[in-house]
Amino acid sequence: MSTGADKLKHSKRLLKDDNAIHKQLQIAKSIGHEKYIKEPHRLVKHHAMNCGNPKCVMCANPRKVFGEKTIQEQRFDQTSGWQESDD
Repeated sequence: MSTGADKLKHSKRLLKDDNAIHKQLQIAKSIGHEKYIKEPHRLVKHHAMNCGNPKCVMCANPRKVFGEKTIQEQRFDQTSGWQESDD
């Protein structure tokens, strides 16, 4: 059986999704994305600014676009110059 607290949590969850859709819909309207205006339910898990093109500067991985190394790669490059001592 569902209690009053469960119903409250469910309604808050639905309200949160509706608010997120409304915010992204306002962004889509200002940019002029027609597909999101016609089908606003697409914005539940996606942002209006994400075009989905992996070569787009706004949507792509910054490491690949700008050629910067990740922190893990930088850490490995620092340790490659170390010399093991036989002490």
